[in-house]
Amino acid sequence: MFEPRITDTVQGIIKDYIYEGDVVIDATVGNGFDTVFLAEQVGENGEVYGFDIQDIAIEQTKIRLNQRKLMDRVTLIKDSHENINKYVKSSVKAAMFNLGYLPKGDKKIITKPESTIKSIEQIIDMLESNGLISIISYYGHEGGKEEKDVVELYLGELNNKKYDVITVKYENRKMNAPIIYLVRKK
Repeated sequence: MFEPRITDTVQGIIKDYIYEGDVVIDATVGNGFDTVFLAEQVGENGEVYGFDIQDIAIEQTKIRLNQRKLMDRVTLIKDSHENINKYVKSSVKAAMFNLGYLPKGDKKIITKPESTIKSIEQIIDMLESNGLISIISYYGHEGGKEEKDVVELYLGELNNKKYDVITVKYENRKMNAPIIYLVRKK
């Protein structure tokens, strides 16, 4: 029996916000699954900007994109997501984050609260009306809870006249189950 992953749930939500020709961001490329998903959603005329600080993440994502002949609509950037505004000069329709460490990678290389908040702030400024940011916080590692708490505090203070912020979490999994945050610009 197929059990959907939490990333499948987020993709199922965010796909309704993305159209052919949109500009979107994968703020944490990782193994490239969300980058491929976003590239499929924006179509031939859209653009995906993918960010990661690890060479292995960029290389794995390139392989996945090339296998599906999607590389022409993606710009992969080996840099911190806190520098998004150095590369993305247009408005964006959506952005995806997976916070934590690279699955099957070095667990000491993690996303950090300061750079994550800087990145979210920049994307919020670029976000189009009815645009969506998804953030999955995997916080069951050293430094993860601190980042989750900082992100929650920041999102909880967003102006509710301009943004809807929704949290989706497992109620029946108590041990550091991932949490989904969705931010929609009104």
